[in-house]
Amino acid sequence: MEPLLSFSLGGTWGHSAGGAENQNLGKRMFARLKKVISASVVGLLSLAISQISTAQEKLPLDAFASLPAILAVKVSPDGKQLGMIRATGKDGGYILEIFQTKNLKRRPVRIGTDRMEMRNFYWLNDERVLVDFRQLLDDANEREWVGKSAVVNSDAKGKWLELPDRARIMNLWEKNPKEILISYDANDNRVPDVVRFNIRNGRTSMVMRSDERTGNYIADYDGEVRGATRFDSGANSIIQLARVKGDSKWKEIKVINPELRETFELLDFSIEDPNEVYVLSNQGEDKAGVYTLNIETGEYSERLFGLRSVDAGGILQSFKKDSYGELIGFWYNTGDQKRYYLDGQEEALFKAMEGLFPGKRVSYASRSDNDNAIVIRTTGAKDPGSFYLLLDKSKLEFIGARKPQLSEEALVDVEYKSFKARDGLKIPSYITIPKGEAPFPAIVLPHGGPWARDFGGYDEWAQLLAHHGYVVIQPQFRGSEGYGLNHWMAGDEKWGYEMQDDLDDAAMYLVERGLATKDKLAIFGWSYGGYAAFAGSMRDNNVYQCAIAGAGVSDLDSIRGELGANRFLRELQRPTIQGVSPIDQVDKVNIPILVVHGDIDIRVHVSHSRRFVSRLKAEDKFHKYVELKDADHFSNTLSYDHKTEFYTELLGWLETQCFN
Repeated sequence: MEPLLSFSLGGTWGHSAGGAENQNLGKRMFARLKKVISASVVGLLSLAISQISTAQEKLPLDAFASLPAILAVKVSPDGKQLGMIRATGKDGGYILEIFQTKNLKRRPVRIGTDRMEMRNFYWLNDERVLVDFRQLLDDANEREWVGKSAVVNSDAKGKWLELPDRARIMNLWEKNPKEILISYDANDNRVPDVVRFNIRNGRTSMVMRSDERTGNYIADYDGEVRGATRFDSGANSIIQLARVKGDSKWKEIKVINPELRETFELLDFSIEDPNEVYVLSNQGEDKAGVYTLNIETGEYSERLFGLRSVDAGGILQSFKKDSYGELIGFWYNTGDQKRYYLDGQEEALFKAMEGLFPGKRVSYASRSDNDNAIVIRTTGAKDPGSFYLLLDKSKLEFIGARKPQLSEEALVDVEYKSFKARDGLKIPSYITIPKGEAPFPAIVLPHGGPWARDFGGYDEWAQLLAHHGYVVIQPQFRGSEGYGLNHWMAGDEKWGYEMQDDLDDAAMYLVERGLATKDKLAIFGWSYGGYAAFAGSMRDNNVYQCAIAGAGVSDLDSIRGELGANRFLRELQRPTIQGVSPIDQVDKVNIPILVVHGDIDIRVHVSHSRRFVSRLKAEDKFHKYVELKDADHFSNTLSYDHKTEFYTELLGWLETQCFN
């Protein structure tokens, strides 16, 4: 599908800037890089591929269940050091290694801890690194995973400076190298405050006390807090606030309510005009686009960027030291993430990178201030993620792969197609088709949220299922974000009704295409997808032979009070959650159902599954219940042991209870 782009230059339709000179620059850079590409890249890639025999019918479960070998790769601001969080085993055991970019074979500095699970890191300067962890803690007789962060020296010497528990990093504050901005509950009133944290000695100083109605603070490039969100309980509305540069008074810039809501997101403050903010908004259009909003006057610019097919995604900004924060382009997603550049040199460099990896999604994992060291990340349906280091725009070295056990030969391509639901609504979908001859047994895999969407690329669950012979469709059902206001709001109060019809229609679409047959269909999902599996297990004239509900919502009444940590989203979404409450209709379950839930899930409490299973037992319905010990809600936080147990149960259930 070719997107139609709108770029506001006097309201005209146009193409990205750059011209012949920049295009030639990109061609020359691409040609030079192809000539000097390190032979070690080819060797390492060949080795990775040869480790898995293409003749092997099925990979061991570990190939999918093992945690990523690499979590993050980033270069220091001066480009002289490269940090990498890598696993020490298939169950993670992550450590941070610091290499010298000019000699990656030299023994690295190793930073690690046995007490906490490392998740990410950031260079604060050339000597200091901020590392994110999570730790399993007992809190008020409840076990939960708690996020933590610490500042460490890149040479691993000296003491660690731990940030307060549950601190959120707001701003790494480029203009003040001694401090960062964080948000956490500093006075135990359950509302996060804004605090400066000194990265040299760990001292804190209060910037702003929060009240019970205001939060989600945003800082500009000078570290000044100038954006916030407030909840108006009387009007049941969300109010976006902003402040004029240097002013302490908040101004209302947008009021959103469930009845008349629209997409509105404050993306960032303009570096060119500090009293303008970039926003993602509809402004009377179905598809959201990017605008600037003047805080002083309340006036919007013309649409800077937008598409006719999907919502715009956001803005691209420079992270170079001499142009930090400048607008250089936009991004969007029509099946896969794409970029639209305003800066000709940036466009030429990016196209040169893309030219090296045809068919892959290319992104910058990290860049030095002078661009002499760039970490490139590639992803794709058949690439779970690979990292490369580009030095001096001339030497490319392969760093490693997130899932080295998986070769491209072991994975399959993904189609991005649309079908029409029974009422005519267009439903975009990702379809993962296994090797072999159709028809295949089929899985409908709805995403969580439901205010979310799938983004294409590598999906572990879809690839796992396709590897075992199942065709998988991931429909972007009504209620999904990213496809315009009408598509988003069409899901309001339609839980278990029209939203569920879209999933059934996705199954029938596979049948119509000859990819599946009516007697071999299943539904599997997690979070909202788990709700959809609950609801799908009890429909009249059921199209499925079985269901798998992971971390699912079973009680709509209770979930309205359990929507998670984001209070503002909770208040906005709560009125839209109406429809079939599965817990009240367990007697209608008419297919086998596998229920899976983590026992310390704080987003959808495990009681949703426990109560549903208790009623399944009372109604003598065929089912199996698997509870994952110490597992939280989010699928990307499942441990190796969790995934091994879950994947074994999932594949076993499909084989023995669905399609035997």
